[in-house]
Amino acid sequence: MSPELDVWDAWPLADPAGVPISWRGGELWFALAVSRADDPEARHHLARIHHFHRVESHFKHIGRTLPEALSPGAREWSGSARYENGKVTLFFTATGHKGDSSLSYHQRLFLAQTTLAPDGEFGEWTQPIEFLEADGETYRPANENQGEPGKIKAFRDPSHYRDREGQDYVLFTGSSASSPGTHDGVIGLAKASGGPDYQLLPPLVEAIGVNNELERPHIVEHAGRLYLFWSTQRGVFAPGIEAPTGLYGATAERLDGPWTFLNGHGLVIGNPVDQPTQAYSWWVLPDLTVTSFVDYWGPENPDVTEEETRRARFGGTFAPFVQIALDGDKARLVEG
Repeated sequence: MSPELDVWDAWPLADPAGVPISWRGGELWFALAVSRADDPEARHHLARIHHFHRVESHFKHIGRTLPEALSPGAREWSGSARYENGKVTLFFTATGHKGDSSLSYHQRLFLAQTTLAPDGEFGEWTQPIEFLEADGETYRPANENQGEPGKIKAFRDPSHYRDREGQDYVLFTGSSASSPGTHDGVIGLAKASGGPDYQLLPPLVEAIGVNNELERPHIVEHAGRLYLFWSTQRGVFAPGIEAPTGLYGATAERLDGPWTFLNGHGLVIGNPVDQPTQAYSWWVLPDLTVTSFVDYWGPENPDVTEEETRRARFGGTFAPFVQIALDGDKARLVEG
């Protein structure tokens, strides 16, 4: 990894089943990245998608993915990437608007495509297309001009899923329009309806009154069941709910449910009590290996302000992969 970059929120270039494709003896990965700065929290206001070559446990930075002239937002947030028949489809979040004179938290879902020969380079990217919009009835538009992390509304993090019949869907982090509030997070769903367009469907999971952000949702098929995973942070639960920052999940036999929380409560991987922010943004692969990034590692120090320790404690790099095991509605971390 480059010591000059902060990196977070990673995903692979994968086939329609979510399996990372083979590329140059390894894999091709994407992640959000920025040049390192004094305040790691400022990275969200500058984020762009970059790509990396993964060989075993090592990641080599290649460069920024989309040309600046094509990027429709003031910055780029998370998404997913599908590879099929030599074509790459990048689903991503455009945040703000190109040329903005001030910071905003407007979030829109786009896709762009290019070609990729085996072990080759990206071809020319197509003009990004806004493929899905919030309807204001089921899903709130994420169009706030002001906000702060954990409290803004969401319409972001598109992740591709293809079912057993070959139907394409996109999952996304959303906010409820039918039950709006301070904690109205949902996992949204949309169905491909021909061409680049997708049709909104009811949410897969609703956390009304419980949680504000169910981030980076994605589905893995295992042993004939569907497993839905997402990440969330302790600070976005409603007051009175004590739950760790972690990877959460649910399972069902079919996409339309019913969905059952894994382990009865949903928690699959949680940060330890003494290091509550050590990792974040988990992504589960079909072989049940899991990636995340090193967030604010180490114990919190009550004698200094959080702002004073940010740079020293922020990892900003890929965390070691871990392995989980799934058995029906049970999930566990595999030790070793």
